[in-house]
Parts: sequence; structure tokens; C-alpha cells
Amino acid sequence: MLEELREEVCEGNLELARNGLVAWTGGNLSALDPEKGVIVIKPSGMLYSQMTPKDMVIVDLEGKVVEGEHGPSSDTSSHLAIYRGRPDVRSVVHTHSTYATAFAAIGEPIPCVLTAIADEFGGAIPCGGYAAIGSDAIGKEILVNIGDSPAILMKQHGVFTLGTSIKKALQAAVMVEDVAKTVAIAQQLGTLEELPEEEIAANHDRYMNRYGTMNASLGVSAE
Repeated sequence: MLEELREEVCEGNLELARNGLVAWTGGNLSALDPEKGVIVIKPSGMLYSQMTPKDMVIVDLEGKVVEGEHGPSSDTSSHLAIYRGRPDVRSVVHTHSTYATAFAAIGEPIPCVLTAIADEFGGAIPCGGYAAIGSDAIGKEILVNIGDSPAILMKQHGVFTLGTSIKKALQAAVMVEDVAKTVAIAQQLGTLEELPEEEIAANHDRYMNRYGTMNASLGVSAE
């Protein structure tokens, strides 16, 4: 069942490891098949180095395992709450990536002090309140606090990113760790200055609506 999506979800999870966003068996990625009303998600407690597409677990939107040789991720209820509350979302990523999770540890958002943050996230990366693992409480807290951002920190827990595709959810996960590292270093060097709201809006609009088409219009090779 869902062989192609299982392969994509497995590869997406392996990308988390390749990008240094997860350690040991932590973290997870899922994707939704809206027509069948199920998600494919990483199995619980499995090493990334041992993971194959057949290990991915298929779960319906009520949390019942439809197919799989292993138990689903312990964060499955969080993922399901997000899918139920955000019809636009097709993939969810959860990591404990080091620098972004450091902000989560102190319950602080990542301020919008870089154009890269404005580009990708449209403002400060929010931090939701603490919620217990194992129920839909984390997912509900994410829905309340994430706004239009593709990423959110969860206090004393870690990072969640959402996307209209696996690629977009992965992109947000990679980028949130990248900017978190830069901001954490910058905090040691001096006082941070947040970008003005108009600059945040202008940069985000350019990135979302024109970035990637500008080279073509200028006659510049994408290579």
C-alpha cells in the first residue's frame, strides 16, 4: 500500500539524518495522502541507518495503524492533529536540531534579525508553550501558535516544520537550524536588531513570489 509515498517518506527521514538534524532514533517526518485519508510516518525507535521504505507505517487520521510491521512514531498524535487542523499541510517534520532546540529550551522565539529569516519564515520563528508528548496536545499548541510560519519551536521540546510537500517541510527544517545557529552566535557578539516590519514583508514577498524566476528574466543560467 502506498509504495511510492513510503519511499518518499523514508527518503525524507534519511535527509534529516544527512543534514545533521537528528541523532540516534530521534525526530520524524510524515506525509499525508489526502485521497486515502492516511499518513505515512517513520516507525518508533528505529535507527536511520537501518530504515527502509517497508519500515514506514501507515496510519489513518484517527490514529489507527492501517499497515506496518512496526509501531508508529511516538509523535504520531501531534502530526495527526496538525493534518486535521491544517488542510493545506501535506508533510510534517519534527527534530531536536541543536541550535533551534536551544531556543526552545529557554522558551524563546528566534527573532527576525536576518533577511534569510524574513525570506523563509516571514518574521520571527515562534515558540509555543510546553505540551506533553503522546497525545494531540503538542499538535493543538502548534496550530494555535504557528501562524503563517512554516516552522515553530515547542518549549523544552524541539522543532516542528510544516509544508505543502515533503521538500518544503524539509527545507524549513534545514533553514530553521541554519538561522538559529547564526543568531545564537550573533547573540554572543553584540546586540541584535530586528528588521523593520516593512523590510520583513518586502523580503518575504520577493522570496515567495519572485525568487527563482529572477535569474531567468535576467538571462542568467540557473547553473
